[in-house]
Amino acid sequence: MNDSLRVRLDLAYDGTGFSGWATQPGLRTVQGVLEDAIATVLRSPARLTVAGRTDAGVHARGQVAHLDLPADAWAALPGRAVDRDPGDALCARLAGVLPPDVVVRRAALAPAGFDARFAAVWRRYAYRIDDSRAPDPLTRAWVLRHRRVLDVGAMDRAGAELVGQHDFLAYCKPREGATTIRTLQLLRVTREQGLVVVDVRADAFCHSMVRSLVGALLAVGEGRRPEDWPARVLAAVSRDPGVAVAPPQGLVLEEVGYPADDELAERARVARAVRTLD
Repeated sequence: MNDSLRVRLDLAYDGTGFSGWATQPGLRTVQGVLEDAIATVLRSPARLTVAGRTDAGVHARGQVAHLDLPADAWAALPGRAVDRDPGDALCARLAGVLPPDVVVRRAALAPAGFDARFAAVWRRYAYRIDDSRAPDPLTRAWVLRHRRVLDVGAMDRAGAELVGQHDFLAYCKPREGATTIRTLQLLRVTREQGLVVVDVRADAFCHSMVRSLVGALLAVGEGRRPEDWPARVLAAVSRDPGVAVAPPQGLVLEEVGYPADDELAERARVARAVRTLD
């Protein structure tokens, strides 16, 4: 019997030309493109599990996925270059078949208990906004243009009130049977090299959560809403029509965090459990 090995992939992509991560019939998606490329290289079907499913138009610099491969398929990747690392060989082969808007930066055997989705302890996103009078046209694919100057201090103070474990139903598009309880570990708004950057980290995010949070903070930054409004929306635990979902192009999945190798299996077990408020 051929043993199966779990392989971790670290990847990045420009989400502009994709209808999100998840495979959808008739649509170009990151998962679909990657699985087709891997199947071409390995000459067998591949199925990826990802740390966080990004929406249409959202980018990733630090996405993580895993797939399970037969041990002999992994060992055969270097071909005649017997001294070459199989992960390096897989990255090189994928680079030859993938389109330029997707890059597999690293491939390596995963430690025992690793699961790209359930073993993750946090995901970090950054949302970038250009509120200057003369925005840089070269950044339009990954920075939101905003016509009004934003009060970064007010946005940062408003965001700080949302940190902690809460039911984020007010900022999510709920899915049947799924909880909207999340632990927001960080929400910080700064100005970096002229851009407004909303830095958000949580144990996990529900659908449209980051973009909804940014939408609420934009209303504060423009002065249309008081600083305590986002927290009041959160406390209502219901969707508020006043919260606009920010456009996707400003959002980038920057990084995914995992515990020490000997804690991976336990973390995955806990993450599979339904969340409840402490």
